[in-house]
Order: sequence, then C-alpha cells, then structure tokens
Amino acid sequence: MNFVPQCGVNAAINTHKPGHITQNDTMTKHSKAYLALIFICIVWGTTYLAIRLGVRHYPAFLFAGIRQLAAGIILVPIALYMNRQKDLSRANILRQMLMGFLMLTVGNGGVTWAEQYIPSGIAALLCSMMPIFAVLFNLGFSRKEHFNMVIGSGMLLGVGGTALIFRNNISDLANPQYLAGMLCVLLATSSWALGSALSKRVINAINPLFNAGLQLAFGGIFMLIGSPLIDDYSHLDAWNTEGLLSLIYLITFGSVAAYAAYMYSLKVLPVGIATIYAYINPLIAVVAGYLFLDEPLNMYIALAFVAIVASVYIVNLGYKKAKTTIQTVEEFPEGIQAES
Repeated sequence: MNFVPQCGVNAAINTHKPGHITQNDTMTKHSKAYLALIFICIVWGTTYLAIRLGVRHYPAFLFAGIRQLAAGIILVPIALYMNRQKDLSRANILRQMLMGFLMLTVGNGGVTWAEQYIPSGIAALLCSMMPIFAVLFNLGFSRKEHFNMVIGSGMLLGVGGTALIFRNNISDLANPQYLAGMLCVLLATSSWALGSALSKRVINAINPLFNAGLQLAFGGIFMLIGSPLIDDYSHLDAWNTEGLLSLIYLITFGSVAAYAAYMYSLKVLPVGIATIYAYINPLIAVVAGYLFLDEPLNMYIALAFVAIVASVYIVNLGYKKAKTTIQTVEEFPEGIQAES
C-alpha cells in the first residue's frame, strides 16, 4: 500500500511498462517515505503535548483507554482490508493481550497518568530511554548476547542524563505526586521495553497490522477496566473542546495515521533511517511543551537531552558490536519513548 497514492497528472502520464520500475519511481517512493518520516517525527513528538492537554479534562486511564480502544477498532478492519489473513488462535490472542497490557496499559497508561503531575517534555525525555531498558531485557533473555563496555558506558551516560532531569527539578521532588509521576514514567518505559523484548522472541508474521490493532484494543480495554479503580473522576469535563480535540488528534494521527506512515517508511527506508525519529521526538516534545505550555527549557534540560540521546546511540552501537540486532523503537513509540 502506498502511503500517498499516485494521482492527478503524474498518474495520467505514467506510460512505462507494467512491472518496470524506473528511476523516477524510486525517487518518488523515497520522497514519500521521507515525507512520512517527517510526519512521524512531528506527530509522535507532539503526542506528549496532546496527552498533557487531555488529562487536564479527563481522568488519565479513561482518556488513554478510549484513545487506544478507538484506534484498535479503526486499525483492525483496515488491516483485514489490506490482508485478509489473520491468526485467531488462542495462543496468538493471549500473546496480543499480554503485549497490549505491557506496552499499552502499563506503558502508555502509565505515561498518561504521570503527565497529570509532570511536564510533557520531562516525560518524553525519560521515555526516550526505552531502548536502554530493551537492551537490558534482551541481554537477560538470551544466553548468546553479552554485556560489553560500550553498552555499559552508554547506560552510565543515560543514568547521568536522568540524574540531570532530577537535579533540575530537585525542589519539585518534595511533592509526592511529582515524584510518583517521574517514577511512573520509568516503570511505564521499562514495561514497554519488556513487551517489546518479549514480542521479538515470538514473531507472528501472518498479519502484523492486525496484531497491532488487537494490542491497541486489548490495552484500551484493560485501561477502561482499571479506570474506576485508579482514576479520579471529580475533574471530568467530557465535552471540553481542548480535551476532545486532544483525544481526536491522538486517535487519528498519534495512533493510526502515524503508525501507517511508520510502516511505509520502514518498508522503503533503511531501518537506521526509519527509526531516527527516536532521537528527534524528545526534542520536539520539549520544545512543544516550552512553546505551548510554558514548560521549563534550560541548560539542565538541554544537557539531559544530549546525554540521553547519545546514550541510546552508544548502547545500540554496543549491541550491534555484540553481533545482535535490536529494533530501537516499537510500533507506538510514545512508549519509547511510549505512544504516547
């Protein structure tokens, strides 16, 4: 499926033989893929801002649950339209339920809950450490993969970046809710990484888009079940324009459109290029929070951004040197950031 369909004059003038790929076709395909990548960076970089706006008016798990369930309901029929094959076996359903719980319920739900109490840019910076957690889980699961000094130095740099975030907000840590928010993001990020690592151990290639839709739906259902136990409904403002627009943006762009764009760019571009958004999203999130919500942007935040992004790069470099492969981002990266 082409993310941007060929249309208009170009389609009418297309006279080359069927099945013959011209240089122009290749350039057009790559141009679309790069446009899709830019779209991903902007959308997934601003999901943290949209979440922060949304939880002003909705309880966190209710908000995130509606978002992910709606996105799953949209994505599943799209996946079946593109590929009628599907795996409805008990084993696959249980697997997608587990992935949905780890990556969406705990991962995305945890980040959404935390953004009630901490700035969206801080949440994005902490979430950007997800690949480091993923490396740790992969090293723990596999006897063939070994820790090395490059991985160790990258992890130390990441810890230093996290320490800078805590140092910059040390006065806020006296607030129990603020501290709980920070710790919840780290828990959510590690849960997303655990789900990512487990999903790589049992790959079901029959219809990945269908499986992703199931994960979204199950993750959303679990959040809605847990919402009455976790959420405070006293500030619910269901018909607030800002809250509704945030929810619609996250469903249509953050979960569905951006994922379609990501799948397309991953198909056309090298993995190293397609996953570069992992290094760009935190910057966009921090700047967006500063511009629209007056969130802090100072030397400590800038240094933390540089340290964490560099640590992710170094850890993945060390992992490649160990002759293993790690995919540094998963389908819905706020979690990686997490999916926001």
